[in-house]
Amino acid sequence: MGAATGIGLAPSDEQHELRMHARRFAERELRPRAQETERTGVVPRDLIELAAEAGLSTFSLPERVGGGGLDAVTSALVNEELAWGDAGLATLVGSAQLFAGGIMSSTAADEQQDRWLELMCREGGALGAIAFSEPHAGSDVAALRTSARRDGDSWILSGEKTWITAGGIADATLVFARTGTDGAAGLSAFVVLAGDEGVDHRRLELLGLRSSYTSSIFLDEVRLPADRLLGEEGDGFATAMRFFTHSRPQVAASAVGIARAAFEHAVAYANEREAFGRPIMHRQGVSFQLAEVGMRIDAARLLVWQACDLLDRGLDAGLAASYAKAFAADVAMQATTTAVQVLGAAGLDDEHPTGRWMRDAKVLQVVEGTSEVQRLICSRYYSAGVTSTQEALTR
Repeated sequence: MGAATGIGLAPSDEQHELRMHARRFAERELRPRAQETERTGVVPRDLIELAAEAGLSTFSLPERVGGGGLDAVTSALVNEELAWGDAGLATLVGSAQLFAGGIMSSTAADEQQDRWLELMCREGGALGAIAFSEPHAGSDVAALRTSARRDGDSWILSGEKTWITAGGIADATLVFARTGTDGAAGLSAFVVLAGDEGVDHRRLELLGLRSSYTSSIFLDEVRLPADRLLGEEGDGFATAMRFFTHSRPQVAASAVGIARAAFEHAVAYANEREAFGRPIMHRQGVSFQLAEVGMRIDAARLLVWQACDLLDRGLDAGLAASYAKAFAADVAMQATTTAVQVLGAAGLDDEHPTGRWMRDAKVLQVVEGTSEVQRLICSRYYSAGVTSTQEALTR
C-alpha cells in the first residue's frame, strides 16, 4: 500500500513559523490601529510599508518576482492570522495580492504577468485593486457594462465600477470591461495605473471593513496603450472565474480569523464575568453557545484547508471553494453575534471590538459572491452529478 497523501491536520514547522510571524504582526501592528483607522478613515501608508518589509503583502506571489511563493494552504494560515488582527487592515495591506491574483489567473504570457507582479513587489510596498462589480451587476460578472473599444493602438475604457478595495488609491487596478458582444464571451481585462487620465473615484462608507478603503471608480474615456490588455481579448470571464476559485478560500480563511477573534474574546469574558455568584461560563446558556461556535470554527478551517489543498494539487476546487466561503462567512456571523450576546451590554460598547467584528463578518457574507451565490454554485455541481468535494481527487 502506498503512502497516504493530502493535507495534514497540523501545519509543518515552517508553516507554523509563518503563521506565528503573521500573528505577531497582527498583534503588534493591526489590532492597536484598527479602531483609530476605522474612526478617522486615514489610510495608514506606513503600515503598507511595514507589511511589505515583513513579507506580508505579497506572500502568495511567485518568488521569481520578489514574492513569498507560498502555496494556497500556507497562505490561508497567514490570512487567518491577519484577519484575526483586523480584517479591514488585512484587506488593505493584502490589496496587492488581490490585483496579483487576477493577473495570475489570466492566460497572459509570463513576461506580461511579471511586469505587473513586480510592480506589486516594489520596495516600500504597493496597493492593488481588482474591479469587477458595477452598480447593477455584482456576482453576475457576465452582465458587466463597462466598455472598452479599440482606437488604433489604444483601448478606451468608459463606465463605473463600485465596491472596490483600494479603488482610486491603488498603484494598479485590474478592470474588467466589455470588448465584444453581450455575455461572458465579450469580457476582457485591462490594467489601469495610478495617474491615467480620465479616472476618478468616490470613497464609500460600508457597514464593515471600515479600516480598509472602498470606493467607486469612474472611467471617462480612459485611453490605454494596447499592452494594457491582459492576455487575449475575450479572456476576461475565464480569468474572473479562475480568480474567484482561488480567492474564495482565502476570504474564507479571513472569516475564520474574525470568528476566532470573537470566540476567544467571548470565552475570556465568560470566564471572568460573574453573575449570581459564579462565572457565566458555568451557565449552560452561555457555555453551550460557545461550544457550538468553537466546533463550527474548526469545521470551517478544515473546509478552507480542503479547498486550498485541491488548488495546490491543481484539481477542481470550485465546489470546495464555495463550501468553504459560504460556511466560514456564516460561521463568522454566528461567532460575532454570539460574542456580542455573551458580553451583553458590554458587547455594544466601542471599548470592546465585538461590534466591529460583527460588521466585518457581515461584509464577508456578501463579497466575492454572496452566501446565496455560493449555494447556487454548489447546486450547479450537483446538477452535473458532482456531489462530493472528494470526487476531484479521483478525476
